[in-house]
Amino acid sequence: QARGQKGDNLKNAIINELVGSELAYQEAVKQGIDKDPDLIIASEIGQRKLVVNAFLADFMKKNPGSDADKKAAYEQYKKELGDKEYSARHILVKTEAEANEVAAAVKKGDFAKIAKEKSLDPGSKDKGGDLGWFSPAGMVKPFSDAVTTMKKGEISAPIQTQFGWHIIKLNDSRATKVPSYDKVKDGLERTLQQRKLEKLMLGLKEKAKIDVPGATK
Repeated sequence: QARGQKGDNLKNAIINELVGSELAYQEAVKQGIDKDPDLIIASEIGQRKLVVNAFLADFMKKNPGSDADKKAAYEQYKKELGDKEYSARHILVKTEAEANEVAAAVKKGDFAKIAKEKSLDPGSKDKGGDLGWFSPAGMVKPFSDAVTTMKKGEISAPIQTQFGWHIIKLNDSRATKVPSYDKVKDGLERTLQQRKLEKLMLGLKEKAKIDVPGATK
């Protein structure tokens, strides 16, 4: 009985809300609120968003990644991960002169402590420069080239990348732990669908004549 009463109360609350909303809408129409230009524009934008979202959802549904495409993408994914992954610390500084000073300091001092004091990398600074385990493919080339040639415990000479100058300490390396196909296939499918969608949008832009008044070319 209590459950039935709770259900009736919920139904009545919903009905009251709908009735109140309808009455407020009718009064707003009487006052001409629905004719407000800003409200009309907002309504049109909302309608366009609904249509676009429906179009995108329909496109995704009609363009699932095939098993062959997903398996090919998985093989490429494994290739990019490589056979080894690495654990390292690094210290990032702005200039070569600063890098040389840090390189000399870490030979005598605590690498993690110096990283906390000197490193400009916000993602690893507070962890003593620790980058955790990573694949070389996930790093910029000068960094990955250095790491893959280092020995466990070795500290590199200053390495320059687009971010600045790095001093790297290799903690360890191990065989890459590649996730199984079943664990990543859904993500691979979304990536394949996204690529198809990007290709579609590029084609639409190439066909269209886009003229935006006041925009600079």
